[in-house]
Amino acid sequence: MYKKNKEQDYQEQKDQIIVCSLYCFTDLDNHEELRKQLLALLKSGEVKGSLLLASEGLNGTIAGSRESIDQLIKFLKKDSRFSELQIKESKAKKAPFNRAKVKLKKEIVTMGIPNIDPQYYAGEYVPPSEWNDLISDPNVMLIDTRNEYEIEVGSFTGAINPHTTSFREFPLFAKSLNLHKDTKVAMYCTGGIRCEKSTAYFKSLGFDHVYHLKGGILKYLEEIPETDSLWKGECFVFDDRVTVNHQLGQGQYDQCHACRSPISEKDRDSPYFSKGISCHRCYKNLTNKRRQRLEEREKQVKLAKKRGETHIGSDVSEMNRLHRDKKLKEKEKQRKNPIE
Repeated sequence: MYKKNKEQDYQEQKDQIIVCSLYCFTDLDNHEELRKQLLALLKSGEVKGSLLLASEGLNGTIAGSRESIDQLIKFLKKDSRFSELQIKESKAKKAPFNRAKVKLKKEIVTMGIPNIDPQYYAGEYVPPSEWNDLISDPNVMLIDTRNEYEIEVGSFTGAINPHTTSFREFPLFAKSLNLHKDTKVAMYCTGGIRCEKSTAYFKSLGFDHVYHLKGGILKYLEEIPETDSLWKGECFVFDDRVTVNHQLGQGQYDQCHACRSPISEKDRDSPYFSKGISCHRCYKNLTNKRRQRLEEREKQVKLAKKRGETHIGSDVSEMNRLHRDKKLKEKEKQRKNPIE
């Protein structure tokens, strides 16, 4: 039997791409200066991905070598404001991001509700080792704080689906529940940041018994053996991997470039699926102009692939345009249905 020697093991570990999700709710008052420092550090270490900075803290997912990721984490932890930095890691066979970005935002995770501060007013952390016992309690209401397209890929057994398309819609869902304030509520999300902010919102509504999964789904999958797991399916992630399985390896889903929804093997058999152009979820909303733009993008992707290059320009601009359109629709919807 062929056995790897220590040198080969070392080289494999050295070549591995580390995908690091991190966030921290903390008071930041020097956004611009910190943005410059972080962007320089990302570029010097050839780390790709996105970091968001706001007065309420930091959030993002980055990918790079073990050494480069460690350097960035070390830089952040030197700053006492990031003493509670939450970190989740997984591995990828190739870089799941094409660029390095550090953006300044109003919120590091957008709920759209002012004066919600998880630093001082959040629910109780529950570690993965205690999560199964909590959500198996029939007196606990389990809520998935993620979006519809994420939940379709996988969720915890018995969790309530809020049927949201963005986190901005979650407060409307929460207020529609009309629960007794003594109700025990447990919430979770991908990496922990959305459920942390959600628990802060529930506390602001007067709920006393509010819990959230520390480290989110990713930490649960990392620590809990699949044989003991109450998680069903895969976990959607916001990078080129699309989903990860219970071992945090590459999942089975692709992604529709038109609407960014996860696409299963069965979905690819749909007559409405056209690679890089449309899927069964978005084909009805596809205008001729947008179809032409997506067809041209897909053509350029194929040409770049033949040349052995990575095509990112039009792909990124198209995704940015879709993101802007979605944000405008969300703001218009919230304007028509304000949350008191």
